[in-house]
Amino acid sequence: MTGGFIVAVTDIEFEYIQTNGIQLHVAVSGPEDGELVVLLHGFPEFWFSWRKQIRVLAASGYRVVAPDQRGYNKSEKPDGRKAYRIDKLEQDIVGLIDHYGYESAAVVGHDWGGGVAWQLASTHPDKVNRLIVINMPYPAVLPKVLRKKPSQGLKSSYMLFFQIPALPEKILSSKDHAYMAQALVQTSRKGTFTDDELDAYRIAWARPQALTSMLNWYRAIPYSKKYIPNDKVEVPVKIIWGAGDQFLSKKLAEETLNYASNSSVTWVDEATHWVHQEQPEYVNEQILQFLES
Repeated sequence: MTGGFIVAVTDIEFEYIQTNGIQLHVAVSGPEDGELVVLLHGFPEFWFSWRKQIRVLAASGYRVVAPDQRGYNKSEKPDGRKAYRIDKLEQDIVGLIDHYGYESAAVVGHDWGGGVAWQLASTHPDKVNRLIVINMPYPAVLPKVLRKKPSQGLKSSYMLFFQIPALPEKILSSKDHAYMAQALVQTSRKGTFTDDELDAYRIAWARPQALTSMLNWYRAIPYSKKYIPNDKVEVPVKIIWGAGDQFLSKKLAEETLNYASNSSVTWVDEATHWVHQEQPEYVNEQILQFLES
């Protein structure tokens, strides 16, 4: 790991907390008496996904908590697919909010982290005072859009591949996780991920049992279906969507608005699935404006 990466995280504290029967590794920054903001990463990332947001939010007076979610990087990696059901993932975050002594938090989620954030706001609205979701639809929307829009099925076909036992791990880990690093680079704007940053991801991916645990989020989908709500989210919602997402169509965001009573969407042109890393200044501005509204 290069010295540049080490310097980049010196003002962020790291700790391990107990929640929902497991241990999570958490990045923490900002004043202890600030309003709580929880940042939830997606696949195939870890707390580092928010490296361009944490300091800005902390400098604005917020207490910022960005966990490695269950199965990722330095957090605990329980065995079995069912350990990654959506109801267990949401309870991890309920316990995290409780651990830091807050009644509720503003929750920001990207990709799978957005899925957990939607779930949390649906089933525990008392725990979420503001919801910001980046490039992730309301969970009940994806099956409906898949039936109506065949092109989304092609975009989501990798999920089927991830269901195969063992083979995805073998392919994705080969040549120092070259395929995974290449996927980040090829689906983002040029220059979004530096070589040093990709090295940080490789270290996280290479941890024992990490890759299987990460894939188990997808493999748990059949077990999660009965826990996914179909009710409207009543907390204020801000959706930020990179219009050039190669995995998720804009139709998903449009349909998602039907599931949030107090919601809006901001389309970010010339951005992809990784919009918060490609255009951090704009995304940070949008987040802060919504939190302070």
